[in-house]
Amino acid sequence: MNLNPSDLAYVPFVSVDNMMRNVRAVGVEAFMRGLAEYIEQDFLRWESFDKKPRIPAHAPQGVIELMPTSDGKTFGFKYVNGHPGNTSSGLQTVTGFGVLANLTTGYPVLFTEMTILTALRTAANSALAAKYLAPKGSKTMAIIGNGAQSDFQCLAFKELLGITDIRAYDIETGASLRLARNLADSGLNVTICKTPEDAIEGAQIITTVTADKKSATILTDNMVGAGVHINAVGGDCPGKTELHRDILLRSDIFVEFPDQTHIEGEFQQLDRDHPVTELWQVYAGRAQGRTSPDQITLFDSVGFAIEDFAALRYVRDLLPRTGLFEKLDLLADPDDPRDLFGMILRSAGADDRAA
Repeated sequence: MNLNPSDLAYVPFVSVDNMMRNVRAVGVEAFMRGLAEYIEQDFLRWESFDKKPRIPAHAPQGVIELMPTSDGKTFGFKYVNGHPGNTSSGLQTVTGFGVLANLTTGYPVLFTEMTILTALRTAANSALAAKYLAPKGSKTMAIIGNGAQSDFQCLAFKELLGITDIRAYDIETGASLRLARNLADSGLNVTICKTPEDAIEGAQIITTVTADKKSATILTDNMVGAGVHINAVGGDCPGKTELHRDILLRSDIFVEFPDQTHIEGEFQQLDRDHPVTELWQVYAGRAQGRTSPDQITLFDSVGFAIEDFAALRYVRDLLPRTGLFEKLDLLADPDDPRDLFGMILRSAGADDRAA
C-alpha cells in the first residue's frame, strides 16, 4: 500500500515568488511581448472559444469575478477582485489566481497566482491593441492614474510601440514620483505633470488607468484633440467610467466583447446599438483599425477571459524552460478510483503508526 501521492496527484503551481522569478528570467518587457503574441494568437481563433461576460459578485466596496472560457480542448478561468479602497488598508486593489485544465479529463494542468500576471497581461493587451489603433510613429504617452498598473503600461508601450516619453499625472503626487523612480533605468523619459491637461499636451496616446468605483470624468471632450489614441483601462464595473460621453461620440470605439463592455466599460454610457468594432476582427483583417491621421481611436478595455486564457497558456509553456514552479499535492489519487474513503482510513492508520 503506497500512501505517497503519485504524479497524477500533483499540479504545477506558480507562487507569487516563482512568478516574479519567471518574469525576471525572461525579462519584464520580453515577458509582456510574449503575452501579447499569445493573446493575438487566441484572438485570431476567436470563434473556437466559449464566450460569456464574467460572473460578478458586487458589494459596495468592490467586486469579485470569475472569468471562464474554453477552446474545446482546454478550460481556463481566473478569480479576480477589484476593491479600490483596499490601498488605504495596505491591501492590493486587484488580486487573482487562475487555473488551466484538460477538458477531456477535467484534471488541472496549471494553478497560478494571477495578481502579477494580470498586471502584465493587461498592459500587454493594451499595447497589442495600440499596435493596430495608435498613430504610426507614436513616441509620447500620457498616463493618467499612476497606481499599480501604470508601470506595466509604460513598459509594454515601450516594448511593443517604441514609446520614449511618458507624461504622468495622478491626484497623489507621490504615486507619480513612485512611477518615475521605478522607471528610472527603463530608458523612458518620465515627466511628472500637475494637471491632466498638462499630461496630454503633445501626447499621441492617452492612457487612463484610475481605480475609483464611481462614474468620474478623467477626460472631458475639450481636452481631446484629433488624431489621438485613447487607451481607457481603469477599474471597470457597472457605474464606473472615466471619459465624458461626448468623447465616445467623437471616437471610433474598439472593444473585446461587446456584451461585457456594455455592462462595465465606457460603452455603458451609450445605447446598445451604438457601433463598436471587436478587436479580434481587426487582428484578423475583417475590420479596419486606424484609417486616418485625424481619427480618434478608443480602446474601451475591460479585460476578457480569452486574454487570461492566453496568459495561462504562456506561463504553462514557459515552465518547462524555467523550471520555476512547485508540485502541489492538489488532487486525490486513490489506489482504486472508487475507494476515496479508503484513502482517509489508510491515512489515519499511517498517522497512528507514526505516532
